[in-house]
Amino acid sequence: VLQKGLKENFADAQVSVVDCPDLTQEPFNFPAKGICGKPRIADVGGVPYLIPVVQKEKVYDLNTVAKDIELPGAFILGAGAASSKILGVNAELIPVVQTKSEKKPAVNGSYIAQINPADKGCLLEKYSSKYTDCEFGLLANLYASEGQPGKVIEVKANGRTGELNFVSCLRQTLEKHYGEKPVGMGGTFIIQKGKAKIHIMPPEFSACPLNTDEDVNNWLKFFEMKAPLICQPVIVSRDPGFDLRVEHTHCFSHHGEGGHYHQDTSPDSVQYLGYLLPAELLFRIDRPRETHLVGRD
Repeated sequence: VLQKGLKENFADAQVSVVDCPDLTQEPFNFPAKGICGKPRIADVGGVPYLIPVVQKEKVYDLNTVAKDIELPGAFILGAGAASSKILGVNAELIPVVQTKSEKKPAVNGSYIAQINPADKGCLLEKYSSKYTDCEFGLLANLYASEGQPGKVIEVKANGRTGELNFVSCLRQTLEKHYGEKPVGMGGTFIIQKGKAKIHIMPPEFSACPLNTDEDVNNWLKFFEMKAPLICQPVIVSRDPGFDLRVEHTHCFSHHGEGGHYHQDTSPDSVQYLGYLLPAELLFRIDRPRETHLVGRD
């Protein structure tokens, strides 16, 4: 299904079932070896807690989320907002966390991407270099598993010929094929070659309400960042009525760049390599009562 869809949007695409590579190795350096074992997705909070006006009191903990999704000690990847209570500013969180279990403390391999106060560029830091908690704020889309080795779906796509980004192409392919039946996936992929359009939220929350997508895009800071970028996607083919964010991808690198992935900007030369797994369960945590569809891109 995925290979057929990708070939409509990329010059070359190959999808196969392989053994998950050891994710503790370069370039991932994750605290867990794989993305297998009881795979599940959690959509926590939501964009309505950020816009039109921020609700700073919305703070969560990945160790608590792991218990809420009935998988204490889970290995969690995904995309979310950092806790402004901890950082003192607004920032992108790239969660990569082996949550705590009865036997072991948490291992936080997350990154934070924020606007560098010195030059207004990207400041990417390892979370654990400054903080010891596993908190996040406002919203997150998370893929969780036991972090075990096992069989995964390897996705390769080179040379983008269509308009869709890599993640949207995967999601819309699933939606087209499975229709009413929601299919969720998560894992990691690398943009191996090329450049990508990435945003980072400003350090200050907007004083004026952000009421439209245009307002949001004027507020966000956009950058072109270079490969290799290690990305953590969370995809649900369609929302079965839980006010989900159906796709959300954050990325980090080892050259100081990272944030929220939008699209590659070098379609001719881009190369994607991903390892994904369908999720078995979906958890919706602290769903906003008042909602809207602004800022979901």
